[in-house]
Amino acid sequence: MAALQGYGALVTGGGTGIGKACAARLARDGAAVTICGRTESKLVSAVAEIAAAQPAGSIGHVVCDVTDEASVQEAIHAAAAKSGTLNAVVANAGGGGGLGPYHLQDTDEYIRVLHLNVLGTMFCVKHAVPLLRAAGGGSFVGMSSIAGHQTHQWFGAYTAAKAGIEAMMRNAADEFGEAGIRFNAIRPGFIATELMDFISRDSEVYASYIDNTPLAGVGQPDDVADLARFLVGPESRWITGQCINVDGGHSLRRGPQYGEFFAKLSNEVLHGQLPEAD
Repeated sequence: MAALQGYGALVTGGGTGIGKACAARLARDGAAVTICGRTESKLVSAVAEIAAAQPAGSIGHVVCDVTDEASVQEAIHAAAAKSGTLNAVVANAGGGGGLGPYHLQDTDEYIRVLHLNVLGTMFCVKHAVPLLRAAGGGSFVGMSSIAGHQTHQWFGAYTAAKAGIEAMMRNAADEFGEAGIRFNAIRPGFIATELMDFISRDSEVYASYIDNTPLAGVGQPDDVADLARFLVGPESRWITGQCINVDGGHSLRRGPQYGEFFAKLSNEVLHGQLPEAD
C-alpha cells in the first residue's frame, strides 16, 4: 500500500508553485488530496496535471479565499468529505505586498498582507483541529519563509506575517499535542516559481540570493514538497513545533539585498501587491 493510503489532505494555494508540488507529492503516495485557491482555472489545470501523472491517491479542488472564514470552513469540510477523514493540512496560501520602508507603509496594504498570511493560516487551524482530532490526530504544516526569521529589507508586513505563522505553529503544537495533532512550519528560501519571476536573473537582487546561498543555486518546488510529505506522514510522528529551513543554507548568511529593485520602484508599485500563492 502507498504510505499515505487512506489519508485525507487539504493544500491551500494549491493551484501553482509550491502548493501544487505539495499536492502532487501527497497524492503520489496515496492521499486523497483537495487543493484550494481563489482562481478556479488554475485549480482545474493543476488537478488535470496531477491526475495525468496517475497518482496512487486522488486529487480534487474547491474554490476558497483563505481570508474568508466561511470559505475556509467549507474547503476543510470538502477535503474531509473526499475520503471521509482529514489527516493533514498544508497551509500554503500566502503572499506579500507593500514593498518599502516602514515609514512609507500603507496601513491598509500592511493589514491585507497580515490577514492573508496570519489570519488565513489561523482560519485553517481553527477549522481543521476538530476534524484532525476526530481522526485520532494528524499533521498541520504552515508555510513560513526565511523572511520569517532573517531580515529582508523593505519587505513590510511579510516578515512579520511569516514570523507570526511560526509562532502560531509552535503554540498550536503545544496546545494540541495531547490530541495527537502535530504542527510544524517550513521556511523556503528562493524557490523557482512564478511568484519569484519578478526578480530578473541578471539583477543584483538575484546575485545577492546566489552569493548568500552555500549551495549556490535556487530551490525547486519539489524540494519543499518532499519536506511537506515527510512532515505529513508517519515517518515524522515524533516531530512537532519545529520550523525547518529549505533554503540551500541561505539562512546561514544574510538576507537578500533588494536595494537595486527598491530604487527602481515607483510609488504606485511600492504600494501595490506582490504575487501571492492563492
